[in-house]
Parts: sequence; structure tokens; C-alpha cells
Amino acid sequence: MTSRDGPSLSRRHLLTTMAASGATLLAGAGTGGAAPAAAPPRKPGQAPVFGLTHPPMETVRVGIIGVGARGNSLLGNLLDLNRVRVTAVCDLVPGRVEAARHRVTKAGQPEPAGFSAGETDFENLCRRDDVDIVYIATPWDSHVPMALAAMTNGRHAAVEVPAAISLEECWQLVDTAEQTRRHCIMLENCCYGETEMLILSMVRRGVFGEVTHGEAGYLHGPADGLIRQASGAVWRRRFVQKFNGNLYPTHGLGPVAQYMGIHGGDRFERLVSMSSPERALSAVRDRLPEGDPRRAETYACGDVNTSILRTARGRTILVQFDIVTPRPYSRINMICGTEGAFRDYPPRIHLRGKPNEWETDLAPYHEAHGHPLWKQYKEAAVRSGGHGGMDYVMNRRLIACLLAGEPLDMTVYDAAAWSSVFPLSIASVAGGGAPVLFPDFTRGEWRDREPLGIVGA
Repeated sequence: MTSRDGPSLSRRHLLTTMAASGATLLAGAGTGGAAPAAAPPRKPGQAPVFGLTHPPMETVRVGIIGVGARGNSLLGNLLDLNRVRVTAVCDLVPGRVEAARHRVTKAGQPEPAGFSAGETDFENLCRRDDVDIVYIATPWDSHVPMALAAMTNGRHAAVEVPAAISLEECWQLVDTAEQTRRHCIMLENCCYGETEMLILSMVRRGVFGEVTHGEAGYLHGPADGLIRQASGAVWRRRFVQKFNGNLYPTHGLGPVAQYMGIHGGDRFERLVSMSSPERALSAVRDRLPEGDPRRAETYACGDVNTSILRTARGRTILVQFDIVTPRPYSRINMICGTEGAFRDYPPRIHLRGKPNEWETDLAPYHEAHGHPLWKQYKEAAVRSGGHGGMDYVMNRRLIACLLAGEPLDMTVYDAAAWSSVFPLSIASVAGGGAPVLFPDFTRGEWRDREPLGIVGA
């Protein structure tokens, strides 16, 4: 669960596990790519969870683990929704738990149970009979133990990004979801942005033709923000100190993966990754006052990591990671098809047969192709807030699916594949840009599935 200043000692073994998985991948590196471990056989009773449904609910009862900055934001969105009751909250910091409980009662709900009695108290939240789904908004290396605790106790798991940081953890999520028949969704809010959902709608309607290439990223500098002593900066900086790769891939990659229908007739097949030298964060560190303990830190991650993915159908995706250089914020969000292209930041479109320049007025496209979720929810989404309203749309759609007993938009296979760029990129960088292969987390099921459609409200 959320700690005061970073990953706790009792969870650091996960970082060792992640590093070991990268070393294993590199052991067979060659021109064909390092072979991933074979998919573990399914146990008796274990089955794919594509299209998984559960009986409709009258009310969705939510437990939240981690009520720091991100968890508190999610809490606000959930309290804005009808037929949602927050029944339990958990955090290592007792004051956060009490503040969250007060916020729930102020919203007119009964006081939720509170858990703050140490590293494993989240397990008690997961055992409660009045919790249907557990939201997990904690540091990256704690996501999987908490999601497993939720599912093995009969709860659904909604996990912040990335869902996992090693291939072993990715398989644990997949296998546990298949064994318990519980939803395990990664809370990739960027898939629910208004622009991203517009482009998904246009892709599904064939406006861009056949999509053959995409670009994605997480560019969120400068380094000054990462060197701060605030708890969120401290635990993120620890990963940059240890690992060199694409450490936060899913915000940009998730929407592009959905445009391309990954796990709906295609899948990620291989990856190559390279990092630039590390300079920007060290430069900020060196300007700290003499005697500041941060001046002794060293950083493993290059300023900019660039990874290139190829899919089973031969399509390509570029994914960049940069949280230290002074570049303006961007998730890149670009696709190319046989009939047109789109590029974000700022958003612009070019279609075959039109003047050879970008169109920057997207209002006509929003009118003609705007996603129904945004057409219905936009006013409430903007009012609720949270990354321009995407958080509200994500949470409202998730809750709506649970209430109606419908499949979720994203699966545990998406969580595993999108998150696996983290360890695979580290392995590739360590091998000098060696190609590495993605595991097939679906065990072949991706071939016979339809891409996510234009879902309604």
C-alpha cells in the first residue's frame, strides 16, 4: 500500500525478481529475439476470461487501497457516481485513511472501514464481504500482491498503471484472473480521453483505412519535478535509479493498442529498445546544496528511451519514455493508415484527397464521429474533473459494466501485455538493443477475438 517515502523493505524483493526476469530474457538474445518463457499450462478449471461477465449488481461496493494523491482523486470520481458505495479504505498513513473516511461520510455515505495497521493490512480489506471491487492506487511494485489478494478473496481488481513490473508478475495476474474468474482491469485512464475515443471511433469506422503504424509516449519532464522530496517523486525516482528502459509505457501505448485491436486479431510480438545517455536528472542533482543526501544518488535510466514494437500482423508502434528533459508534455498519440493519419499535441488530422496539410479544426470530426460515451457524459466529466474528464468517463464506464453485468472494455491480457514493455525494454537495453519477444498472455486466444468496438453508455 502507499508508503511514506517509497517502496517498503518488505516489497523490495520484487525489484530483484524484475531484474532477474530481464537477465533470463537476455540469455537467449540473438537475431530472432530472446525467447520468452513458454506460457505456463493452465491448471484444471482455469479458462480464458475474454468476455467474462458476472451477474448484474444493484450497487457496486468499492474498497480502495492507497488514498494518497492518485487514490484520493479516484475516490472523488467514485463519490460522484450513483449506485456506488465506498465501503473500505486502506493506506500506510493513518491520516490519509481518516481523511478519506471523512470525505466519504461528507458525501452522504456510511463511514467506510479503515485499514492502516501495517504492510499487510490490505489483506483484511480484501477479505471483507462488503467489497465487490478493489481499487489499487499504490506504488508500482505493490500492485500485483494487492491484485492477487483481491481476486483470491473473490473480489475484482482495478489496478493503477503499470499493472506489473516483471513478466512473472504479468503471468501471476493472468493466471489468477483465469483461475478465480474475476475481472482484473488496469485503470488506463488515457484510453478514455475525449480525443483518444474520437480516434478509436474513426478507426473503427474505417476513416483512416487500414492502420499500419502508431506512435505513443510519456513525455513529462522536466527533471526538477522528479528530484523533489515529495513522497511520489521519491518512490518514482528509485525506479529511475535502478532500471534503464521504458518504465511508464501504458498511458501512450494503451490507446494505440486499442486503435490497432491488440488481442482482437493481433498481438505484440517483439520489441527493441534503446536509451540515450543519462544527463538531465544528474544536472539537476548537481545543483542541489552541499550536504543534501540526494547529491550521492546515481541514475540508471537514460534521459530518453525509445522502444519499437512489432505486432504479429507486422504493424509497428514507437513508444517513448522521457520524464526528465524540458520537452513539453505529450503522449504523442499518432497513427498512420492507408487513408489518413492523426497526430496529437496539438491534435490534427490529414486524410487522403484533402489538401496536403494538417487539419487542426477537429470540431467537424467530433460532430460526425465523436464517441457516444463522451457525447453522453461530457458535461458531467468536465464538472467532475480528473485529467480533463477522462478519469470520470473511465470510472463511470467501469461501474456501468459491473452494474449491468457486461464484459469490461479492457482485460487482464491488456494489463499484462501493455505493462510487459517495462521489463522487456529493460532487457533489450541491457543487451544493446537486442530484440526480445513478447509472451502470448492470451495463449493463442487473440486470433479469434474481435477488437473493442464503439461501446455505448
